[in-house]
Amino acid sequence: MEQKIETNELLDRLPPHLKQYIKPQDYEQYTPINQAVWRFVMRKNVDYLSKVAHESYLEGLQKTGISIDHIPSMYGMNRILKEIGWAAVAVDGFIPPNAFMEFQAYKVLVIASDIRQLENIEYTPAPDIIHEGAGHAPIIASPDYAEYLRRFGEVGAKAISSAHDTDMYEAIRELSILKEATSTSNIDQQEKIEAAERRIDELQNKEVKPSEISLIRNLHWWTVEYGMVGTVEDPKIYGAGLLSSIGESEWCMKEEVKKIPYSIKAAYQDFDITKPQPQLYVTPDFAYLQEVLEEFANTMAVRKGGWRGLNKLIESKQLGTIEISTGLQISGRFSRMIQNEDNEVVYFETSGETALSYREKEVIGHGVSRHTNGFRSPLGKLKGINLAIENMGPRDLQAYDFYDGKPIAFEFESGITVKGMNVTGVRNLRGELMLIQFTDCTVTYGDELLFTPEMGDFDMAVGKEIVSAFAGAADYLSFDLVNHKSTTETIRVELSEKEQELNTLYNEVRILRESLNVEPAVRQDGSLPEGKRLDFIYEKIAKDHHRDWLLALEIYELNRNKKVLAYLENLKEQRPGIAHLIDAGLGLIKNESAFVG
Repeated sequence: MEQKIETNELLDRLPPHLKQYIKPQDYEQYTPINQAVWRFVMRKNVDYLSKVAHESYLEGLQKTGISIDHIPSMYGMNRILKEIGWAAVAVDGFIPPNAFMEFQAYKVLVIASDIRQLENIEYTPAPDIIHEGAGHAPIIASPDYAEYLRRFGEVGAKAISSAHDTDMYEAIRELSILKEATSTSNIDQQEKIEAAERRIDELQNKEVKPSEISLIRNLHWWTVEYGMVGTVEDPKIYGAGLLSSIGESEWCMKEEVKKIPYSIKAAYQDFDITKPQPQLYVTPDFAYLQEVLEEFANTMAVRKGGWRGLNKLIESKQLGTIEISTGLQISGRFSRMIQNEDNEVVYFETSGETALSYREKEVIGHGVSRHTNGFRSPLGKLKGINLAIENMGPRDLQAYDFYDGKPIAFEFESGITVKGMNVTGVRNLRGELMLIQFTDCTVTYGDELLFTPEMGDFDMAVGKEIVSAFAGAADYLSFDLVNHKSTTETIRVELSEKEQELNTLYNEVRILRESLNVEPAVRQDGSLPEGKRLDFIYEKIAKDHHRDWLLALEIYELNRNKKVLAYLENLKEQRPGIAHLIDAGLGLIKNESAFVG
């Protein structure tokens, strides 16, 4: 049956290239074990985080409709998030960094709807609904933090990436999917995991110049994901990675984890997504996060432009945009530039589909259908003329023989010459020429032909310099961007008969707990009463599912049976790696009993 995507006003205004990542939540995919994992993590987190998390966390759980007992539905979250001006969408695991950032700019939380497996209950490298829903969502109830998240999205969406970033994204996505596959005990699966880990190590050890997206991703990691707020001596948790990890939320407070005052230096501190973090950054307050973000934005090509910005786009080999001094925006895949002795860009080229825009709207008649085979243009001042073309009024243009319908020849200071029939021009809102169309045109640079009449009409961009360069298109409607296809898809593994049986037992206990009616007596119809049924389920676990610990905890929570407690104590000795989780669960039961008493 086709799953519907619940929508609202905020989601309706998302552009098509973002909507392509949204998938239905499919609430029926969550098994009873999934629900038990959510409940355990949330109970543990609320109990512990009430002491160490930022004050907005617990308040945010209520404001965003996050339940402790049930995995949240997108519909319910959106209904409540709408009250604070946000929305949420379900996606399949990791999505490309620029898209993730752009969702934030639209005030939409991206939530990976899958949930970690029981064996990864403390931490998973894969994004999941515990991380996103219980980590990110509650903190946006703080207005200062919510604005930081939105602004971060705006800035991050413009960051230019590299081919290395794409490789790293796909490698991390693959590893996270493999590690969260339901069945990871077989040899073939383990070999795939080890190969994926080697691939990530290889990429991480590769010496490459960090791109803008990699630097801003670092800032995102050390704030949105693993940030702390307050003082180095008394920090509180606000990062989603810490709020959603019952292991790291405790580990991070230990002295072994170095606490560093937050600054722009965090952009240059790499991280390993597969391991606990050896150091964390502490911001004095959420407002300071914005200060550092703007400081970093001042280093980006979107604000600096110039040859360095254009060079980043050329090296990225991906769709990007430059804006020149007249406001004309050229979007495409940039392939070449020519610089003068002062490193100023005097000529650029794109290859393939290109579109021209002004103020993020495509210039009429200058979409990809006209510029199918790329776009090229000189930049700068004309030789021997102090006045730039963009600053010429009608009389100035006539004085230099710029007449519509008349042939003209002129030379730039760079030595690039243009000779052809001047057809018409396009002006910006200030009345400046920003585009001139020529026919029968030849453009040369020394002995090199840059453009010939056989190539069609020549559209020349008018501008002295590049003032901005950024990732993506100026007008997203100019291109068909609904074409993303990851090389890896989330693995769905069919449950074995034994796994199905265990899930059935989890579901029975859940129903019994929610009925709040554990009877000690035998029913008249001969069916087992709840108390007896719990005994039966426990015996079934001890016999056929003796490695399971979470369901035994849930049974003990209901019946306080000493036999179940002995089973759990014995399991701690048999599986020391989970002993602390069992102790944590027993501690919760004890605390809740004391509270009720």
